[in-house]
Amino acid sequence: MTARPPIRFRGRSFLAMVLAPVPPVDQWLAELDALKQRAPAFFSVRAIILDVTGLSFDRSDLLDLCAELNKRSITILGIEGIGPTSLGPGFPPPLVGGKPIDDFSAPEPGAETPAATPSATAPSQAAAPPAPPRPRSFVLDAPVRSGQVIQHLDGDVTVMGSVASGAEVIAGGSIHIYGALRGRAIAGAVGDANARILCRKFEPELIAIDGLYKTADDLGATGRGQAVQARLDGDAIVIAALD
Repeated sequence: MTARPPIRFRGRSFLAMVLAPVPPVDQWLAELDALKQRAPAFFSVRAIILDVTGLSFDRSDLLDLCAELNKRSITILGIEGIGPTSLGPGFPPPLVGGKPIDDFSAPEPGAETPAATPSATAPSQAAAPPAPPRPRSFVLDAPVRSGQVIQHLDGDVTVMGSVASGAEVIAGGSIHIYGALRGRAIAGAVGDANARILCRKFEPELIAIDGLYKTADDLGATGRGQAVQARLDGDAIVIAALD
């Protein structure tokens, strides 16, 4: 009888977006509907975690909320803020220990072993602190066509052409567009409040920096058709003309 190979487990990490409802939930759902109407594809092909930390939800409230999100084609993969106890059938699994991506760091080589004791005849030397990793940029020489998604979470994204309506650019750092921005630009996607969005012609469907979003309706005529940069000022996205 041929021996079967052993069962193998592999770890895999994904970038997940977190939805954190705020009361009153009916109003929050209405705002969510407005966002989906302005950017219909925004929640597609994304892993979504529901964070109910601090909400006084009983089991029926949470079940109703999950049903409302499901009606909006928003699939919840897990729930934070309810503790490790399973809620049972009809619920996504509870999650604990989640952290923003920028809180994770790789262990230093050899960190798991005790440090060697300095020799009695040789002076000890403090190890030099490791140099911070340099952000890696991604440069795209072609325009981003409608329906395309460009995602680079390790640094900045530079697009030498335009970003068409229905296209999306997601960067861990800043986004530089040397043509028109007519689609969606999401900068600072892994928690960088200093990220910026710069483009030669500003006509976006949606922009986001470090989790704060503005749609075309929110922006109105601000900077429209101009060369601008978008950055955060506290909890607000500020649009300024590029001289």
